[in-house]
Amino acid sequence: MDLQAKTREKFGKAVRALRREGAIPAELYGRGLTNLHLVVPTKEFKKVYKEAGTNTVVNLVVDADLPAGRQGSHSALIHDVTRDYVTDDIEHVDFYQVRMDEKIKAKIPLEFMGEAPAVKEKAAILNKAMVEIEVEALPANLPHRISVDLSSLDDFNKSVYVKDLRVPKGVKILVDEGTVVVTATPPLKEEEKVVEAAPVDVSTVKVESEEKKVERAAEKATKEDAKK
Repeated sequence: MDLQAKTREKFGKAVRALRREGAIPAELYGRGLTNLHLVVPTKEFKKVYKEAGTNTVVNLVVDADLPAGRQGSHSALIHDVTRDYVTDDIEHVDFYQVRMDEKIKAKIPLEFMGEAPAVKEKAAILNKAMVEIEVEALPANLPHRISVDLSSLDDFNKSVYVKDLRVPKGVKILVDEGTVVVTATPPLKEEEKVVEAAPVDVSTVKVESEEKKVERAAEKATKEDAKK
């Protein structure tokens, strides 16, 4: 998928104006590439990001409105997205240029498919040990997500392992095949459930504290009298 970008000449506080104009400051970097300072349209970037995530190659078209020879097309991954911690607006984006003939490592989200019979029939609880998994592949072969079939979980303590996952051809999983992905665990017993603690009577604590003060004072007076 394509994403239009333009080279950027505004930096520092000046990028605030770009955001107000509906654009996001960005950087493109990669092995053997001089960093490019870019700006991408906010609306278009959000659309591409929703579809591509951080593990699908994007064709970054730089300065498409310039004459031929001054344009640039870069195969890149959306490497990092910085957001405002208050508004959650996207403030900055990092793109990483990849070579289509070189394998790369990436973390792929896991998508849990279907309903586990143990959950439906026995009220089991799904214990997900993983939500993403690291793989190695050529950029064009990176899957957007990897499905986890829950249909085999028909009893308590049954698990899906890494070895059970089906991945596309050309994709190598970099996690031990014996690693648990998800388990159907028995529901908590009544005695295992958290019991809410009874409220503490603060006034009683205060009275006990005052009584102890009186006791300590009496003991001190007795010791002083014994020394006389």
